Amino acid sequence: MLTAFARAFRTPDLRKKLLFTLGIIVVYRVGTHIPIPGVDYKSVQTCIDVAKGQQGLFGLVNMFSGGALLQITVFALGIMPYITASIILQLLTVVIPRLEALKKEGQAGTAKITQYTRYLTVALAILQGTGLVATARSGALFSGCPVASSIVPDQSIFTTITMVICMTAGTAVVMWLGELITDRGIGNGMSILMFISIAATFPSALWAIKKQGTLAGGWIEFGTVILVGLVMVGLVVFVEQAQRRIPVQYAKRMIGRRSYGGTSTYIPLKVNQAGVIPVIFASSLLYIPALIAQFAGGNSGWKSWIQQNLTKGDHPMYITLYFLLIVFFAFFYVAISFNPEEVADNMKKYGGFIPGIRAGRPTAEYLSYVLNRITWPGSLYLGLIALVPTMALVGFGASQNFPFGGTSILIIVGVGLETVKQIESQLQQRNYEGFLR
Repeated sequence: MLTAFARAFRTPDLRKKLLFTLGIIVVYRVGTHIPIPGVDYKSVQTCIDVAKGQQGLFGLVNMFSGGALLQITVFALGIMPYITASIILQLLTVVIPRLEALKKEGQAGTAKITQYTRYLTVALAILQGTGLVATARSGALFSGCPVASSIVPDQSIFTTITMVICMTAGTAVVMWLGELITDRGIGNGMSILMFISIAATFPSALWAIKKQGTLAGGWIEFGTVILVGLVMVGLVVFVEQAQRRIPVQYAKRMIGRRSYGGTSTYIPLKVNQAGVIPVIFASSLLYIPALIAQFAGGNSGWKSWIQQNLTKGDHPMYITLYFLLIVFFAFFYVAISFNPEEVADNMKKYGGFIPGIRAGRPTAEYLSYVLNRITWPGSLYLGLIALVPTMALVGFGASQNFPFGGTSILIIVGVGLETVKQIESQLQQRNYEGFLR
């Protein structure tokens, strides 16, 4: 492993890409600590210390921003608007024929969809930035903090617009930095920035568990969490790499004096075909009732019921709904992202068939059958991984943003694997041994 790293840095063009990526990461982390105009920095730090480990509704977004959201910095919104915009465009591709036609046009169509994603990202950043500023002005961003209402001392319209513009510009810069990494660095830029944002919160979260621990000064709890994290990483790597390979045979054709086809290949269907999307969807959907209850006035019955059942991560109702939503969204996302009929038609067009299965509709039915069979274990695996923070709440009294939670581990392992594979492929092109042997 160390030899492979040394060879990667000894290769001039690969070294330039790695150093460029590290430079962009440094710029991104610096931006997450620059407060926007109109914010009382001392009051924000006081409230963060008071609300440490109780980030509540904004915990997931704060994790994706690398802790910048609650500090109300230039990069407070982080990469979340882009992620949301990408997911929305991907879902709309199935519904809107124009987007589906663009997707089939190849590189030109993909560039057009990317442009639409940028526009939607800016619009979502304006919307989310306005919501964050309004929440900070009302004092609801840090419930229970005595100085929460003085975070934004000047509540004039000009100051509010300036704060929203700064956060929107910060989101645009983050999007640009991610595209720079994709073009001139290593790996997918947006994924790497998300990886860095989540990994940046690990040290403080682990140290908080050590400080809260009571056994041997907290070191036993600390070691147990590290051990659980290593086991989870191994499990996630195993499942993320698992796939069902469906063999495909292409018929041999004679065109003139040349023969074409006659090759054998396979269709790789991953066990976790949906990735981390179901966990993000389920978490976001469960935040909506709690968010409505937080801003609703009075003490109505529905508000009390939501606060008792849907805001505590260790409540049985919350756990059950969270698990069921993950399973549902896993099947939903797989259904819209993989079209068996389209795959079957393409195979039939080029003379391909699955041995023992007739081309056309029987092939589509067989692919749907296999996909449903492997989505069940994939969705159950996602649900169990996502419930690890809940077990941590009960066992260690940790915050809901447990460092080795389902969302964070899935993203970190997935991005890490893809980046290592890209570095390895470039090393192997130069006849070097890679990381994976």
